[in-house]
Amino acid sequence: MTNLLNHLSEGPASAPPLLLGPSLGTSYALWDAVAPELSTAHRVIRWDLPGHGGSPADLIGPGATVADLAELVLALADSLGVERFAYAGVSLGGAVGLHLAVHRPERVSSLAVVCSSAHFNGAKPWQERAARVREEGLARLAESADARWFTPGFTVPRLVRDHRDADPDAYAACCDALAAFDLRARVGEIAAPTLLIAGREDPATPPAHLRELADAVPGATLTEIPGASHLAPAERPEAVLTALRAHFDGGARRGMAVRREVLGDAHVDRAQGRQTPFTARFQDFISRYAWGEIWTDETLSRRERSMVTLTALVAHGHYEELAMHVRAARRNGLTADEIGAVLLQTAVYCGVPAANSAFATAQRVLAEEGDGPAAE
Repeated sequence: MTNLLNHLSEGPASAPPLLLGPSLGTSYALWDAVAPELSTAHRVIRWDLPGHGGSPADLIGPGATVADLAELVLALADSLGVERFAYAGVSLGGAVGLHLAVHRPERVSSLAVVCSSAHFNGAKPWQERAARVREEGLARLAESADARWFTPGFTVPRLVRDHRDADPDAYAACCDALAAFDLRARVGEIAAPTLLIAGREDPATPPAHLRELADAVPGATLTEIPGASHLAPAERPEAVLTALRAHFDGGARRGMAVRREVLGDAHVDRAQGRQTPFTARFQDFISRYAWGEIWTDETLSRRERSMVTLTALVAHGHYEELAMHVRAARRNGLTADEIGAVLLQTAVYCGVPAANSAFATAQRVLAEEGDGPAAE
């Protein structure tokens, strides 16, 4: 039997890793409506609690702690070659994220805590639930799942089934972990950028719990979602996705920083100055995807990306863009000779006329930059 948590990995292996943690009684299906969208920009790894979904029940036992669960998450990350990761978790999964951010800050690049808390209203209710589940199993408790998890009239049958099918002993051990969890004295130490998401209708971890965290965690951002109860990613996935994307991607902000580094402030300032309401969405698209995702992917260096870009622009005859990217190539460390070698290669594969025009464009730009003779 494996000693690792069951998990599902989605998205490019080279993308920044993002771990998604579940709540008590659910499986990684909690993230079904959110994870595929996040995986366009991240290597998303969602995991099951012990005894839930596909995870072995014997990974934890009576008296388990959130620290034990956090170690299982780190063991999973290690097995996948993931050293540093972004993390989002719901309820108990959120508590795991808080623990990691406090106790293993070198592993957590950014954090989102969803419908969770630094404490879960004391030990007694959880001790009582653990005893009840060990004695009766989960069938009766699962009957009240909709009322604890969702607003009236809403349900996700798959998650209710996961609750009913969870291993009672492992579920009870997770209750033990919630009973012992209280991180209020330490959350002020969290240095990772932190997003807190509250379901406005959540009876289990009401918005007040997230506000308490927001006041304690330096620089934290709080988002409250109307019409959401305890399992916000399942009930209001669009709102949760929007908040998580803005937090983890840094989308346009990160892209704009890279765009300026590669193209230079003067060019970007001119482009921004020409922006109109008609072109604003396109400019955001370029910053978010071209610069915020492709140019930040560390699989290729910026030098290599410049060489690929120069070749593609020659192939399609985009000589105005080529001039801009010749300047960018110099900024990314290519010498004039290396740029010439790239353009010579295009003569073979893109055609001599295209390369002829490309050499003329590049020679003019390099002369303006003081890197070569003026074009005749």
